[in-house]
Amino acid sequence: MDLITSISARDIVDILIVSYVIYKLILLVRGTRAIQLMKGILVVVITWVISIWFKLSTLQWMMNQTFTFGVLGVIIIFQPELRRALEQLGRGKLFSSRSSSEEDQDVNKRISEVMRAANYLAKRKIGALIVFEKETGLTDYVESGVAIESKISGELLINIFIPNTPLHDGAVIIRQGQLMAAGCYLPLSENPFISKELGTRHRAAIGMSEVSDAMCVIVSEETGQISLTMNGHIVRDIKEESLISKLFEELKPKAKTKEKNPFLKWRGRSNG
Repeated sequence: MDLITSISARDIVDILIVSYVIYKLILLVRGTRAIQLMKGILVVVITWVISIWFKLSTLQWMMNQTFTFGVLGVIIIFQPELRRALEQLGRGKLFSSRSSSEEDQDVNKRISEVMRAANYLAKRKIGALIVFEKETGLTDYVESGVAIESKISGELLINIFIPNTPLHDGAVIIRQGQLMAAGCYLPLSENPFISKELGTRHRAAIGMSEVSDAMCVIVSEETGQISLTMNGHIVRDIKEESLISKLFEELKPKAKTKEKNPFLKWRGRSNG
């Protein structure tokens, strides 16, 4: 009780500021290799606590040496993330929050460019696989392809999937408003109930939606049909209006639905 009464308003403000800074830093490294490095650092800290708790002098000495030289190592390892954070801080973007209307416009533009490319490819029966990253980081799959890290444009997507070009066989992965990589390898679904009509591209899209919350847009090179996968289910030959609506609903920031699985209402059409 004495501890609670001793906490002042200044302490509360201090805690809130530090919590907000940590939250922003987590957002900065989410979906990058840095998040894996942070997990490694957490393991080292836990090991250090265990060594103190059980009085393991040799292990504690090793951990102390690790911390002594670890600060320099962290600066070197996290150099790209630190530079990006400083750049955003200099631009005033690190702690700024965008309005919902601006975010909606970004999502609309992103979807518009993808749909323009998908319609062009579908009319010419050119196969394509476009992955939208959501909460689950897809960095491992991004690194399996060729880094692009450019703004999303319909022309770029079309050029990537044109047959006989170096990147046309793999998947494109989109993270927020950026086209991260092309020619990416995705995990194939092992679901035995998937229609035999579906090829490798569709199985890869379903597989990706099974291991993450990503959404995948597929253009069939055999039929020219556009399909959508999410939560391990596929909707084949989806209408353009339904596809745009679903993409906006899921990609819009902070958009939540009351259903536990919003894709289940299409389950009856999946694999059909």
